[in-house]
Amino acid sequence: MSVNEPWPIAELLPHAPPLRLLDRLLGHDATTARSEAVLGPDHPFARAGRVGAHVGLELMAQGCGAHVGALARARGEAVRLGFLLGSRDFRADPAGFAVGDRLEIVVAQAMNEAGMGVYDCRIERDGAVVATARLTLYQPEDPAAIATMMRGTP
Repeated sequence: MSVNEPWPIAELLPHAPPLRLLDRLLGHDATTARSEAVLGPDHPFARAGRVGAHVGLELMAQGCGAHVGALARARGEAVRLGFLLGSRDFRADPAGFAVGDRLEIVVAQAMNEAGMGVYDCRIERDGAVVATARLTLYQPEDPAAIATMMRGTP
């Protein structure tokens, strides 16, 4: 896994702060990526020094987005909006994460067809796996059409 491209995470994900939860892409190849998130005291989901385990799902989804974004940038294409459709087998310590944790989000593409992707994901802290899930995501060719449909306007 390597990073030859100097793209900041803001150029790989369509999220705006404070909901861009990843800090940087550490490496990627055609089917995998490794990203980093450092949980600071200003983290949008921090409460009493903790970040709930459920936030791990969004960290993993953004890890998938960083992977897809890096692949698009490498092809000279624009980064497109994607949607998390669901998760399977999410496992995490119910205590969640602590402010100050440095987390590595590792994603591996298991399937990619017609904009539909399935990723096996994990979150590591100090080399130990602290959360896992299999995510299903969708990246439409025309996200504006999806947004219009969701608003119920023709």
